[in-house]
Amino acid sequence: MATFRQRALDEAASHKTGRYFAEDGPVSKYFGQNVLDLDKMRGYMSQQAYEAVLAAVKFGAKLDRSVSNEIASGMKAWAIEMGATHYTHLFHPLTDSTAEKHEAFISVKDGKAFEKFNGSALVQQEPDASSFPNGGLRNTFEARGYSAWDPSSPVFIMDGTLCIPSVFVSYTGEALDTKVPDLKSLQALSNAATSVANLFDEGVKAVKVNLGIEQEYFLVDEALYNARPDLMLCNRTVIGHTSAKDQQLEDHYFGAIPSRVSSFMKDFETEAYKLGILLQTRHNEVAPNQFECAPVFCEATKAIDQNMMLMILMQKVAEKHHLKVIFHEKPFDGVNGSGKHCNWSIMTDTGVNLLSPGSTPTKNLQFLSFYASVLRAVYRHHYLLMTSVATLSNSYRLGGHEAPPAVMSVFSGSTLYGVFQAIMNMKEIDVDASSQESIKIVNSIPEIFPDNTDRNRTSPFAFTGNRFEFRAVGSSQNVASAVYVVNSIVAESLNEFRAEVDALEAAGEDRSSAVMTVVRRFITQAKDIMFEGNGYSREWEEEASARGLRAVRNVPEAYEVYHEEATVDLFRNLGVLAPNEVEARFEILNETYVKKLQIEARVMGDMCLNHVIPAAVRYQNILIENVKGVKEIFGDTSLCAAEISTLKEISTYINNVSADVEALVEARKKANRIADIAERAKAYSHDVKDMMDKVRDSADHLEMLIDDETWPLPKYRELLFF
Repeated sequence: MATFRQRALDEAASHKTGRYFAEDGPVSKYFGQNVLDLDKMRGYMSQQAYEAVLAAVKFGAKLDRSVSNEIASGMKAWAIEMGATHYTHLFHPLTDSTAEKHEAFISVKDGKAFEKFNGSALVQQEPDASSFPNGGLRNTFEARGYSAWDPSSPVFIMDGTLCIPSVFVSYTGEALDTKVPDLKSLQALSNAATSVANLFDEGVKAVKVNLGIEQEYFLVDEALYNARPDLMLCNRTVIGHTSAKDQQLEDHYFGAIPSRVSSFMKDFETEAYKLGILLQTRHNEVAPNQFECAPVFCEATKAIDQNMMLMILMQKVAEKHHLKVIFHEKPFDGVNGSGKHCNWSIMTDTGVNLLSPGSTPTKNLQFLSFYASVLRAVYRHHYLLMTSVATLSNSYRLGGHEAPPAVMSVFSGSTLYGVFQAIMNMKEIDVDASSQESIKIVNSIPEIFPDNTDRNRTSPFAFTGNRFEFRAVGSSQNVASAVYVVNSIVAESLNEFRAEVDALEAAGEDRSSAVMTVVRRFITQAKDIMFEGNGYSREWEEEASARGLRAVRNVPEAYEVYHEEATVDLFRNLGVLAPNEVEARFEILNETYVKKLQIEARVMGDMCLNHVIPAAVRYQNILIENVKGVKEIFGDTSLCAAEISTLKEISTYINNVSADVEALVEARKKANRIADIAERAKAYSHDVKDMMDKVRDSADHLEMLIDDETWPLPKYRELLFF
């Protein structure tokens, strides 16, 4: 076997199962110990300062800088007690990851060292804004940008550093992150939803979004990962033949968790609990070496920050276990990819879930109002919503029979769907979910009480009882980039709902009748987005097209939705993004697509020229010597017809790989000469990507023809099975 691959396999075999972060006692003993929550703050600052933070967290009040020094002093005291030596503003630039610049507490005056952290350092820092993706909002000679503390997410300690969740804006105030538009969309949604909720309860003062973010991921042994240049540089395998056994027996899903993986899970859960992340679920996913974890629902900003923290934490803990966590949506061809299912719901400050239909949804006019508004929002902006999750990495996953299809639809379940049909047809509604019979199996098994709705895993936006599950979000994405789109489109729809009800009331219609009239109107307008069947089927593709629903077939072409008037007006009217900020995101999305695909193409070319072809030539020479020997002994080559046939195949594929890699390079060069970034991205998505498919096909055939001892790269069977 090739020396490098053999060394990697030997090293992988030596990695043992163990725990590195075990804690004694129950989780409740250490839960949240690395988080400075509101309860702990009481002991580190005056009542006035504490109430200022409380008002900012609970009610979104602007924090008065006059108390910032005292707040900072309290934070520093707690952080130093916890062993922290540095602090950082942790923000979310437009890279789908986090950024941090660590500053030391230590300072010196008159030769004496002391710890220093004042209010100005807490409230504001100054990272280089031109070095992050900015879509033209900043130039190299205009480097100034600001990060600013976001009190809605608690500060925490990680690796001896006080981490301060923050926003990131340019010198001129434009949003250079995902958090600013997310916070603005949350405010817009709260205002709109409160207005509609006041139709039913004037005591509602605010509405918040709750999120539950399920995180899927793959695990690969560190040694095998390091022996694959594509995994190291692209987080996915750009070549590699499928394994004879992968997920076809459906035996990995919910199977017994391997011991080594279980130890890793327990360790990162322990560290997550210390950070106040309430992880509740862990299990094997469908593909081999694919797993999932999921937390309990919490407020949206906190949930998003915790998900980003969790991804960092998982990667750090994995190093101790000699594992690599892969968040790429499609790291292995032929098996299921990974998503980040985003469970979205809205709750009043009085504790009412506005998406909970109760036992009798037909009598819950408030629920119908909010559901109809969400339905119409998704219908009106379905293409924008799907585009919000359209990235290069997610494009390898979406549209296949493993994840939500490339076209948006909403699944409601038979009970609600029947209600909506009756409302549209102005028929008497005679559905009572509370009358559903329980499921009886045998005497020893307790009765099963079914929910109002079944689940439809083929729906990108499915209603699951009291929330919507946006299943199309990619596993490597920052959820905020999709959530602020959901928040915005729903806020727009709710504003219009209230305006139409008010207009009908002004014309003399009573409130209940006016609300039902608008519910019927919204559901009727959005009827084409409702689909209860198999979203993977060819029939649905044809039906969706006939309904006028737009599918994301090509990622850069989908990005053109950010130039559409409805999109620009949506964000501008709600104050979520200004037109130049929308344009900046269009530029960044295209630029990121090009750069990532460019890296993949370069890595593919390198692997083929420096790994695949040399291995193929070595085996080709072995076969040639074999054929020569047979002919020398027996006088003809009839007894080595199989070797000759294989030799011809290998020679053909070597030539194909060589020629196609050269053509791939030329396709990249041609695309790179296109000045307009959007057109360059389209050229990459067609010409470069098509050539990569050709190269991979030949390289994967060579993997199956070349002697296993000669093949230099860890194979799928080795990567996917410990």
